Amino acid sequence: MFVVLLKFSANKAKAGEFMDGHNAWLRQGFADGVFLLAGSIKPGQGGAILAHGATAEDLQQRVNADPFVAGDVVRAEILEIAPSRADERLNFMVA
Repeated sequence: MFVVLLKFSANKAKAGEFMDGHNAWLRQGFADGVFLLAGSIKPGQGGAILAHGATAEDLQQRVNADPFVAGDVVRAEILEIAPSRADERLNFMVA
């Protein structure tokens, strides 16, 4: 499982220029079953995504294809988590 942090860079003002492409990229990630959750990092620092079902390399390639990343609107950081305990509603996340 992965947490993807997309923190705004100095080019945050260009977000509107890439927003349609970024939203399409998010929809594809959910449609592919890789993204489980996405939302904003408060207050206005960027976004975060919970992802699973992909290798680190595949996820890195996917993240690199995000128009926000390619356009240097955000800087991406991918954290890998090896879950060992979860609430029973999230047991599918525990390997």
